[in-house]
Amino acid sequence: MALLAIIGTACAGLAAVLAAALVALAYRFGLLYQLCHKVDPRSPRHGGELVAEVLKAHGIRFLFTLAGGHISPVLVACEKVGIRVVDTRHEATAVFAADAVSRLSGRIGVAVVTAGPGVTNTVTAVKNAQMAESPVLLIGGAAASLQKGRGALQDIDQLSLFRTLCKVCVSVRTVRDIIPTLRKAIATAQSGTPGPVFVELPIDILYPFHVVEKEVGGTKTPRGLQGKVVQWYLQNYIRNLFAGAWEPRDVSPLPVQVPMATEDEVQRCVELVSRATKPLVLVGSQAMLPPTPAEELR
Repeated sequence: MALLAIIGTACAGLAAVLAAALVALAYRFGLLYQLCHKVDPRSPRHGGELVAEVLKAHGIRFLFTLAGGHISPVLVACEKVGIRVVDTRHEATAVFAADAVSRLSGRIGVAVVTAGPGVTNTVTAVKNAQMAESPVLLIGGAAASLQKGRGALQDIDQLSLFRTLCKVCVSVRTVRDIIPTLRKAIATAQSGTPGPVFVELPIDILYPFHVVEKEVGGTKTPRGLQGKVVQWYLQNYIRNLFAGAWEPRDVSPLPVQVPMATEDEVQRCVELVSRATKPLVLVGSQAMLPPTPAEELR
């Protein structure tokens, strides 16, 4: 009886482990999410439209770029919603221009560049924005997540390149994550000590379903068990990319945390200035950022 009890306990434990493993795999492949959220293979919409919606809702008027295939949907969509797309001759110029707009307008500046060399060309300008504490959003194209590390066009580890330069670096994995990721990145760039942020948008979340399916969907007539497994994996990967993609989501700006001086700190400054015979005040460009109008500071 004792032996049977031990065997029963072991079997129950093994079954629990297997069940947990299956749930983990289902979550990993997005199967659980797909059960509750719709996938529309016939929709002509694309991820670039969601990017444009977020930028428009945040009052972005200018987008600086050097055009490339990885990011074309973003440029097309932004132009349609009335955001002026300014094409430059070098990616560093695009980020410098976004930095300038940020400093002059009090809004976050936005630059969009293509994958690989397009992203690496911005390093100097991003470092400049970091040192100037200027809120800049850099959006970079990237190879499809499924093809990373497999020799895809202009595929490099872009996140590692910017981790020491940006307040946050993130790669978006599904279309449904575009809006929340951009909203959070923009708020992060403007909160606390302002600075640049980098958001990587793989090419397969920016183009429509039918285009992505044609490129990475695999053969329509798989052969053998292995071929059918690969075909299932690719089709599930694509469906998970677009599951819940076009459901309504809030695109409005998140609250920005602006550090304000305490009354004691302000009083100490007043006392220092009032006692000085030849006061010298060094004002950085960050003092021009909201919520302080230039006239009030003067």
